[in-house]
Amino acid sequence: MWIVFTRMAPLLPATFVLLLALRAVTPAAVSNPEDYAADEAERSAADSIIFDDYRGKGCVDDSGFVYKLGERFYPGHSNCPCVCTEDGPVCDQPECPRLHPKCTKVEHNGCCPECKEVKNFCEYRGKTYKILEEFKPSPCEWCRCEPNNEVHCVVSDCAVPECVNPVYEPEQCCPICKNGPNCFAGTTIIPAGIDVKVDDCTICRCHNGDWWKPAQCVRRECLNGQTLS
Repeated sequence: MWIVFTRMAPLLPATFVLLLALRAVTPAAVSNPEDYAADEAERSAADSIIFDDYRGKGCVDDSGFVYKLGERFYPGHSNCPCVCTEDGPVCDQPECPRLHPKCTKVEHNGCCPECKEVKNFCEYRGKTYKILEEFKPSPCEWCRCEPNNEVHCVVSDCAVPECVNPVYEPEQCCPICKNGPNCFAGTTIIPAGIDVKVDDCTICRCHNGDWWKPAQCVRRECLNGQTLS
């Protein structure tokens, strides 16, 4: 029996075999000369675009409209009018009227700001009042909302009460003497206009019209609570 020995080729690395297989499956990329030509044509067309230049010939506003030299136009929505010159727009700078100091709504649609709403009320102590409206914020105050949106008030001038214990009544501005005129005789309040016996031996009387002064008192000699004549 014959034994035949065959010489085997050396084993190739697996990575090299895989690369060979992929190269066999994927077709080789072929450069297309027409693609390069198209790109080059686009670049040439872009370079050949010539934008209009109106310098020295006219002016352009914000919307793209073109104006001739010497023509008057408004370059923007809220701009002042301008005249087109060779050096560009020359715009007016008018002296705008002063806005009302009480203006509450201002619009800027033209060359100058314009007041669209003027304050027509007064504010006083957190409340609002109409023009020429009269009101009393307190019993002693009388106020009015003036046309200039300012509040003018008059405070009542109260007479000096003729007593030492005046009281304030609700909704009344000035204090009143509920028990009439009086004065102090020591620590005791006595009515005015009469003689008052403050104790067994002392008689007092208020000064006429001078209620703030202590009463005039006369003390007589007494014996066991009886006045000696």
